[in-house]
Amino acid sequence: MTLSADDVQIWLDAYVAAWRSGDPGDIRALFCDDAEYCYQPWGEPVVGADAIVNDWLKDRDESEVWQAHYQPELVDGTRAVAIGETVYPDEGRTYANLFLLEFNEDKRCCSFTEWFMKHPKPRD
Repeated sequence: MTLSADDVQIWLDAYVAAWRSGDPGDIRALFCDDAEYCYQPWGEPVVGADAIVNDWLKDRDESEVWQAHYQPELVDGTRAVAIGETVYPDEGRTYANLFLLEFNEDKRCCSFTEWFMKHPKPRD
């Protein structure tokens, strides 16, 4: 299977929607049963779709307090690199994000590694 940039964008849009909704079914649908999710490249991964759901739900951001947009930068076979920003306007925080993604034949993510860097000053 070869992913297209459109396939990855559909997944990224569903990722943002699941983060916003906090619906366990929406979150779980994004990931393979044995997916690994790393919040930092050097951190221990959260392993398994159910564990990812539980981890996301234990410390949720309220859906109204942030904005996010991510887009595929590079797609190669079943792997992708995505970039974007997450903005917390009320708190004056903006993060640049880079995701390394690997998908299965069902276009569910099996490996997710995130890099996030806080902008040194708020963007207008």
